[in-house]
Amino acid sequence: MHRRVPDMGTNFFTKHRKLSQFVILLIAFFALVILVKPNEANVLWRFPSLLASLPGIINDFAENLMFNWFPIQVYDPHIEEYEEVALLREVTRGFSRGVLFMIEFIREVLIGGVKTIVAFTSWEFVRENPWAAWPALPWTVVSGGAVILGYALNGRNLALLAGAATVYISVFGQWHPAMETLSFVLVAAPVSVLLGLLFGILSYKSHAVEVALAPFLNIAQTMPHFSYLVPVTVFFGLGDHAGAIATIIFATPPMIRLTLLGLKKVPVEVVEAGLMNGSNDKQILFKVLVPTARRDILIGVNQVIMQCLAMAVIASFIGAKGLGFNLLLALNQLRIGQALELGICIVLIAVVLDKLSLAYANKQTDYFADLSFAQRHKYALVFAVFFVGCIAVALLGQLIFQDGINYLYLIPHNKGITTELFWQSGVDWMVDNWYAGLQGFNRGLIVNVLQPMKNAYLAMPVSATFLLVMGTGCIIGGIRSALIVGGLLLFIALTEWWDRALITMYMASFSVIISVTFGLIVGSICAQYTFASKAALLACDTLQTFPSFIYLIPVIMLFGVTDTSVLIAVIIYATIPAVRYTIEGIRNVPPSLKEAGMMSGATAFQRWVKIDLPLAFPHIMLGVNQTVIFALFMVIIGAMIGTDDLGQYILKALSDKQGIGNGLMLGLCVAFIGLAVDHLINTWAAQRKNALGLS
Repeated sequence: MHRRVPDMGTNFFTKHRKLSQFVILLIAFFALVILVKPNEANVLWRFPSLLASLPGIINDFAENLMFNWFPIQVYDPHIEEYEEVALLREVTRGFSRGVLFMIEFIREVLIGGVKTIVAFTSWEFVRENPWAAWPALPWTVVSGGAVILGYALNGRNLALLAGAATVYISVFGQWHPAMETLSFVLVAAPVSVLLGLLFGILSYKSHAVEVALAPFLNIAQTMPHFSYLVPVTVFFGLGDHAGAIATIIFATPPMIRLTLLGLKKVPVEVVEAGLMNGSNDKQILFKVLVPTARRDILIGVNQVIMQCLAMAVIASFIGAKGLGFNLLLALNQLRIGQALELGICIVLIAVVLDKLSLAYANKQTDYFADLSFAQRHKYALVFAVFFVGCIAVALLGQLIFQDGINYLYLIPHNKGITTELFWQSGVDWMVDNWYAGLQGFNRGLIVNVLQPMKNAYLAMPVSATFLLVMGTGCIIGGIRSALIVGGLLLFIALTEWWDRALITMYMASFSVIISVTFGLIVGSICAQYTFASKAALLACDTLQTFPSFIYLIPVIMLFGVTDTSVLIAVIIYATIPAVRYTIEGIRNVPPSLKEAGMMSGATAFQRWVKIDLPLAFPHIMLGVNQTVIFALFMVIIGAMIGTDDLGQYILKALSDKQGIGNGLMLGLCVAFIGLAVDHLINTWAAQRKNALGLS
């Protein structure tokens, strides 16, 4: 008998079917790149811009809505007669006035003012009555309240953090802009939470609502921040209220998702127990479902707060006051030291609110404790006594500081201590000593890596790009995935910004490759040690809450206005989720499996390759997904220093009177790039989860 010799090639292709398919796909891709020559008339090179007229249509539609649609008669007290105004314009302006009133009311409670009183009287009344002014709360009251709240929620450590943060903000003379930012957050965050709860509950109750909202939530969470600003300014004007409305739009989607997630996680047995006790639908919702999903909902509140602070600087582009506006001014003037101090203030507010909200989410309430009134409300009583004491101290300060600043009441803006000169001298030293030496690296990177990579992306025919992206989708998730990513890509290809989108993809992909590599190495090393893991996660939290604009200034000063500057800033910012998810993924690998590897004689490197990475792969891929989103956001922000990608056109749309159409279309282009990558990564991660039995 003849023994059949196994076909090694067939075995390899059978065993590595997807890898083999991808190799064939790459061969076909490069064949198209070589064969299809640049020619605007060739549909295989570039699709015609069939959607080029859509921005103009959107502009005309928005203008018609705002100025012509459904005119109504509105009384104008200034001219004492009725005038004809479009209904939508009156509704949006009325909503704007309501939001602005709430912001100014909270702001004046914190730092004083007269606008709230004027709202109920008139400017003439305020001018005629000097006493008609809302007094500011002493900074010590707010600081002490934060300390007491921190202690009530999580003990001494959180109280010390809240106290140190508020004292820093006040002592450095940033109390006034900090309270402006806080008033902005205290309006935007509750509205976002309420909207998120409402739509989250509706999505839970109705699958049709969930399906209908899903694409809007996906787009909202991947669209660049700047894209929200253009339509908001058209419909709501400029000012604090416009910034708050843009922030509400940006911060609501995570609240919706986490509310829905929390409600879906409620065990069926809990709901059935409520039904068996005779609860109606309303009682089931508010007495059973929402309390049981409390932790996920409060994590949603935490995310809303963080998103609101992330928008603090960006909202200043359309008139929002506070730390973000001052930070933007400092950056425009290249005052690095002052910008750093302001950035630290924003980080401190974000960290304190983050820790307070998480502590509240994790706090357990004893509903059966038999406590007296004083025991139940001891912290409120302590605050009341402290409030009276702080008022007395502030009045005493008027006597002590009669001819100067009452430091026990309010420290005026920029009248506190400052370390600006120290930081500025450090930056100047780095520029003087490092700039010349880094220019060789800068030129080498641009000439040998970035420019060839950029040219390679721009040389890709649209047909080859579609083949690569849809082919990858088909290999990973079948025909459905191929059609989804192809449809997202088709929208971009039919606009007039396909080449700009390719430049955005080049910058994002270069940054993601470096960020993921660095994050995987650093995260894997830190995950081996508990202390290193905690330190790395703390650094990630701090860097993530730091205003993203801050990262641009040092690199501009060291590398000039080049792609290198933007890409280094993007890499720093995008590395954060890569490190975080790698650490969390590896730390969640069951210790029993690691011990089994050690008992089998595997080295540390073998355990990392054979155990840690495969089991943490789904988690790491979620980190890669977030890295892509972070990179896209930062690339768009990098347009402020002169890139020629989609972000540059989004910034131009901000100053264009007819920019709403371009702003929305460009934002959708960036969002669709992110959604295509998101779909591929999530599909791949889900398959690996199923293969590992983790789903």
